[in-house]
Amino acid sequence: MQERPYVISIAGFDPSGGAGLLSDSKTFEQLKVMGLGVCTALTLQTASKCLKLEWRPLDEVIEAIQVLMENYPISAVKIGIVKDAEFLGEIIKTVKMNNPEAKIVWDPVLKSTSEFTFFDLETLSQLKTAVNKLSLITPNYNEYNVLKEHHLLPDTNKCSLLIKGGHREDHLGTDVLVENEKETLLLPGSYHAEYFPKHGSGCVLSSAITAELARGESMETACRNGKLYIEKFLKSNPSLLGTHSS
Repeated sequence: MQERPYVISIAGFDPSGGAGLLSDSKTFEQLKVMGLGVCTALTLQTASKCLKLEWRPLDEVIEAIQVLMENYPISAVKIGIVKDAEFLGEIIKTVKMNNPEAKIVWDPVLKSTSEFTFFDLETLSQLKTAVNKLSLITPNYNEYNVLKEHHLLPDTNKCSLLIKGGHREDHLGTDVLVENEKETLLLPGSYHAEYFPKHGSGCVLSSAITAELARGESMETACRNGKLYIEKFLKSNPSLLGTHSS
């Protein structure tokens, strides 16, 4: 039996289980990768609102990544909420130092849907060098526009860009993958299916893509498979907390 590839989610802890580490772990399990986790922040939240956020010290986060990467053959890493550009840069540096070949996916959560700000927007200007060391970033349409406005979109010859279509007014549900300056439209699996808004859907999509990359899929195939997974998740039930199935 083939051994599962190892992946790490470096993300926040959400006690509702809809987003962050718990959500990523559920996704990894369904997609048959071995999921490990490093906590960047403790939050107090429900599926509909975030009440509190307490960042973990950067040195503790880095130490945890170091220990995991020294002990397990990590092939891909998903990064969720991070405090600022320095936090992100140090995480990337630590991952690359331990495995230069590891795929790194960043879901740039700048604000929650309920308008709770996670990322220190004052440090946005320092992001450019960090972004081009990633394999993929997965901003939603609003986050894409913020990054574009600050000239922080990656050089897609170095880091691919997946613009999620869930917040678009036009072409709702159509994602755009930009790889090596080439755009590929990822259309919804069905225009007639009933999709329900879900807490943590961005976390689920980015961790599904990370799992697919760890399993050796190309970037385009990983994004297409991730989209199929998230569509099942969005159809799973009418509540804000989705259920997982592979």
